[in-house]
Amino acid sequence: MTVKPNTSSLSGRSKIVSNKKMTFAEKIYLPAIFGGFAITISHFFGKKATIQYPEETRSRSEIYRGKHVLKRDDEGRERCTACGLCALSCPAEAITMIAAERTDDELNLYREEKYASIYEINMLRCIFCGLCEEACPKEAIFLTNEIVPSDYHRGDLIYGKDVLVEPVDKRVDISHRQTPEVLEFKKDKTQTHNL
Repeated sequence: MTVKPNTSSLSGRSKIVSNKKMTFAEKIYLPAIFGGFAITISHFFGKKATIQYPEETRSRSEIYRGKHVLKRDDEGRERCTACGLCALSCPAEAITMIAAERTDDELNLYREEKYASIYEINMLRCIFCGLCEEACPKEAIFLTNEIVPSDYHRGDLIYGKDVLVEPVDKRVDISHRQTPEVLEFKKDKTQTHNL
């Protein structure tokens, strides 16, 4: 069966369609079935893609973006000043915070006069894009190479400061997230940013 050229075609090209008769083997689909079997059997002898997690872990990139951490300064005070830039830059709107003013007895806890009394990240909404750490002027939030663990309850995946703030005695190394130029700049203590 032949189709006449379509004169209303935008490209002006015609297409000839033929109705080729199928052979008996093609009608009973045996070549296709045996071809499928051959592909399946060939996968038995190929390299296995499965790893035995958690005994084996897959290697990740050095700049893998995983669980968030709120950093402290050299004196152990929280760096976050609750400016809200991380929350504004978050495309998934996963970050919420409430700002408060530091009192006189909290001088050793918070770096600036204003701090985040409540800081939460909804890990179910987070897309781990890293825009929060780029937006932060105080270098208070970073994404580590730690995997966010799964959980059975949605409420447990809303991380507050109790989970996000790094412990004083167990600092989180984020130097792999920074360029050599930034690390060199941070050594200059004459800059008010580095104090």
